[in-house]
Amino acid sequence: MSFLTIQNLYHCFFDAKEARLVLADIHLQVEQGEFISFLGPSGCGKTTLLSIIAGLLRPLEGTIEIEGERVWRPTSSIGYMLQQDYLFPWKTIEENIMTGLRITKAYNEDKRLQALKLLSEVGLKNVETLYPRQLSGGMRQRVALVRTLATNPKILLLDEPFSALDHQTKIKLEELVCTLLKQFKKTAILVTHDIEEAISMSDRIFLLHTNPGRIAKTILVPEDIRLLSPFQARQHPKFRNLFQSIWRELERLEV
Repeated sequence: MSFLTIQNLYHCFFDAKEARLVLADIHLQVEQGEFISFLGPSGCGKTTLLSIIAGLLRPLEGTIEIEGERVWRPTSSIGYMLQQDYLFPWKTIEENIMTGLRITKAYNEDKRLQALKLLSEVGLKNVETLYPRQLSGGMRQRVALVRTLATNPKILLLDEPFSALDHQTKIKLEELVCTLLKQFKKTAILVTHDIEEAISMSDRIFLLHTNPGRIAKTILVPEDIRLLSPFQARQHPKFRNLFQSIWRELERLEV
């Protein structure tokens, strides 16, 4: 049995004038510890699909299961990291990273110490009493990552979490995320418009058609690239050819 299974998934958006099918016939399986990415034209339903996996949206039709259990609503088994960090500006960094633990009623002294240790491991020592306004964008995203991982989710959903950062900070955070996911043996799904990011972080990449969104092609990233860090992967001889192949495929999908 696969870790994550999506079967026969359809979703529709309604307004006063019409109903618009945004996702159709989505089938996929993800293994435990695997990192996958969704790439596709704007409007192909990538973020909608991620929201359905997170339990934030109920699909029109189809099922989502994690370890054989149906996903109906948000759960502590699923961590969701967005483009914006959504830290509470009136709370200290420590109070922010404990938010998920308190909401799920999992907060205790051991969990608190584990979260603070993780904060130190991501390079943020002695910031617990600071406020979000006192940190850079990259530091805030690291805080958001710690907050997400503090509840020990089984799967991490990443919705373009690095797109607002400068290139160097972006790659550093990609490396940090990949290191932590391997360390904690987490499964992850990334939504991105960045082909380089998808290749350098993923085991598999799913390309989506638009109108309605559906899986057009699945690309297995070569093992010798997958074994490298995101920075090293970008230097691999096969990287550029794979980038160009995906670029051409995405252009075809847009047409």
